[in-house]
Amino acid sequence: MNPFDLTGRLAVVTGARRGIGRAMARALAEAGADVIGVSANLEETGSDVEKDVVGAGRTFEAIQTDFADPAAVRVLADDLARRERPVDILVNNAGTIRRAAAAEHSEDDWNLVLQVNLSAQFALAKAVGAAMVRRSQGKIIFTASLLSYQGGITVPGYTAAKHGIAGLTKALANEWAAHGVNVNAIAPGYIATDNTQALRGDPMRSSAILERIPAGRWGQAEDLAGATVFLASDAAAYVHGTILPVDGGWLGR
Repeated sequence: MNPFDLTGRLAVVTGARRGIGRAMARALAEAGADVIGVSANLEETGSDVEKDVVGAGRTFEAIQTDFADPAAVRVLADDLARRERPVDILVNNAGTIRRAAAAEHSEDDWNLVLQVNLSAQFALAKAVGAAMVRRSQGKIIFTASLLSYQGGITVPGYTAAKHGIAGLTKALANEWAAHGVNVNAIAPGYIATDNTQALRGDPMRSSAILERIPAGRWGQAEDLAGATVFLASDAAAYVHGTILPVDGGWLGR
């Protein structure tokens, strides 16, 4: 038997419309999982991520949810937890970032980033995870960050949220591991996505970042595929509470 085979399983991927989320959804589909993609602006039909999943021979469902709206997140959480076909894999990937020096970082930006990147993640994990605990099986994967380890520059809200994700991963694993539910996180390094466009567009910052990455390049969203499938699969049955860096060697430098 192939421990990485996800055939017959249902995966929910938030932030699935583009970037890392899209790559994660595609990887899970190629490993055999059907996918529910969730994003604030995800097209009802015809999205790129839908084409990826269907092209891999799996089914796809699109759900629009604004993660900045706590009420909308609660509706989504209740829907996913109560479905006749249970969720086997929850990839909590949706996120946003606001850049400003700490002294000028607005309260609105702080509240938005914490809601989208941490509070919404907990709400989904709580509802879907409770259903997984009742079934004694399930996989939850959070998207952490290098800023789960470091402080960053001009992103205090994002850093606080991603440190929170690291702690939440461990807290949920402590409670749910004995019930057959694996809770882990992936910490992407510097990946070429919309969130890092400002850094890649700054010659000095981009050069300084590249000089520290042993792999010598910015990561691509597809570099997260293998880690996603691993943590979603039976191959990771004894992996609990881990934050797995996929960073080109950044943290080891």
